[in-house]
Amino acid sequence: MIKKFLKSQSGATAIEYGLIAAGIAVAIAVVVFALGSKMNAMYANINFATP
Repeated sequence: MIKKFLKSQSGATAIEYGLIAAGIAVAIAVVVFALGSKMNAMYANINFATP
């Protein structure tokens, strides 16, 4: 039973998928943070330019 548990790779696969999901979440957060202030400034300029 212990040998079967040690040979099982389903836990490792779940950890790998978790790491991939965490990496994607970090990448999205970095992009949103980097573009957030630029987008805010762009919309402020548009709002200022329109009568």
